[in-house]
Amino acid sequence: QVQLMESGGGLVQPGGSLRLSCTASGSGFSIDAMGWYRQAPGKQRELVAIIYRGNSPSYADSVKGRFTISRDNAKKTGYLQMNSLKPEDTAAYYCSVQARGLTFQGQGTQVTVSS
Repeated sequence: QVQLMESGGGLVQPGGSLRLSCTASGSGFSIDAMGWYRQAPGKQRELVAIIYRGNSPSYADSVKGRFTISRDNAKKTGYLQMNSLKPEDTAAYYCSVQARGLTFQGQGTQVTVSS
């Protein structure tokens, strides 16, 4: 079983920055891909960014140039650096990991962008 622990959410003013972290725990696995999804009230969940083995990232158009996804394989930890945040980035952010042919998801962390 793979468990995910997210951290780093909070309240930030427009134009500000936050860094989300996601650490995977368990034994006997390596991470094939790690991604971040978000879901705002009344909206569908969307993929924000994903990074594959070999560090090939992909981003939603809405966050390109503002968000950066990265991973530390040794620590089994992924990060989402979010800069130039906008009110429309407000959502619950979920970490997702692909390992052993399965997908695991965290409990989510809230990001609120408001003045």
